[in-house]
Amino acid sequence: MSARDHDLIEKLKSLPPQRRAEVEDFVDFLKSREDELRLTHAAAQASEPAFKAVWDNPDDAEYDRL
Repeated sequence: MSARDHDLIEKLKSLPPQRRAEVEDFVDFLKSREDELRLTHAAAQASEPAFKAVWDNPDDAEYDRL
């Protein structure tokens, strides 16, 4: 555990239980956002091959040259 982690844990321990619960809720919120971003990125990567045929075709190449 790093010194920074240790300091953070000590700060959390010094908070009253109500505030610790708020911090935990906030950490859960941040984790949820990170999970959503990972899922969105994974979905975009997974759909890329399916859209490649739509994006990369001779008809659309004409529009690309405009």
